[in-house]
Amino acid sequence: MSRAFEPDKPATAFDHDSTLVIALELSGKSWEVGAVVPGVERRAKRRMAPRAMADLLARIERWRGEAARAGRSVQRVVVAYEAGRDGFWIARYLQACGLEVQVMQPASIAVDRRARRVKTDRIDLDMLLRTLLAWLRGEPRVCSMVRVPSETEEDERRPGREREVLVRERVAIENRIENLLCLHGIAGFKPRLKKAGDRLRELRSFAGAPLPARMMAELERLMARLRIVCEQIAEIEAERNEIAQRAAPDRAERMIQPLAGIHGLGLETATLLVRELFCRPLRDRRAVAAFVGLAGTPFQSGGMAREQGIGKTGNPRVRRVVMQLAWRWLRFQPDSALSRWFAVRTAGARGRIRKIMIVAMARKLLVALWRFVETGVLPQDAQARST
Repeated sequence: MSRAFEPDKPATAFDHDSTLVIALELSGKSWEVGAVVPGVERRAKRRMAPRAMADLLARIERWRGEAARAGRSVQRVVVAYEAGRDGFWIARYLQACGLEVQVMQPASIAVDRRARRVKTDRIDLDMLLRTLLAWLRGEPRVCSMVRVPSETEEDERRPGREREVLVRERVAIENRIENLLCLHGIAGFKPRLKKAGDRLRELRSFAGAPLPARMMAELERLMARLRIVCEQIAEIEAERNEIAQRAAPDRAERMIQPLAGIHGLGLETATLLVRELFCRPLRDRRAVAAFVGLAGTPFQSGGMAREQGIGKTGNPRVRRVVMQLAWRWLRFQPDSALSRWFAVRTAGARGRIRKIMIVAMARKLLVALWRFVETGVLPQDAQARST
């Protein structure tokens, strides 16, 4: 098992006299670069063209020279920027050049909460530098860093995410077709059937008249788009299904196969859980729950103490799937320890109590599945799918 990633604290002690600290404020038109150079009192700031990596590396060498002239030797260079549209290619490129790169979680950075906050790229750059320096000193809860995935890891997540987008597009097209037919009193048309195109041309309005020409032309274009989307979904699912049939060569696929073998847990759910969550180096069960956003958010001040529910600060894609899986687990694994725990806690209750308790069960189920892929021990009294 790989070393767990610690988002809240640095792995290396910070020495101000030998560390060159650099922050990047990224935008589509320009990049703002700021640095704390050892031995130099001023905060260096420069504006660069986007993706001008050669200029950035040259600027780092100049700052090294300034530190040397001030009697300091730079032994460590730390570069940080906020996670966003540019993703992780910048981090991977600079890491390949021998630099230490940290990607900051934007939502974890504290900002001025007054009614009107002054915001410019230069002010944001100062804020990033201050936050990075505090994080390097080990100050608690100053911000969180994002683990930089490899290019292969990112690529393995693409089919599942693309499928999610395509399914949304398919639902939108089907709803559009249904709404257009509703304008003429037609219901019950199934656009995903093989002979849906032939049946479309046979449809008649509620009054028995043929559909208007322009309406029919729009419906045929929608049907053509729907066919393309369905073909692309089928192509992605066929590639996913191959994993269950072949000898798994890597760690992620070795986790998917046994996970998909649990009764009530399908191949799509198993693939998403592994690619988005279980393939990451996670420290413990609290880290698992926090990554998905199933951790609690207590509110305590003076004599007041109350729970605000789950944080929802994690991966929404995994959280949504785990919540759906928890309801399925009650149906397909009624004799498991988790299902019995849920039945005892709800004791025949309905509505709000069941919704609250299913969140708690989803967290327990997620941790149990994480332990299963790490140790091979099934959740208590759970049943594997019969072959």
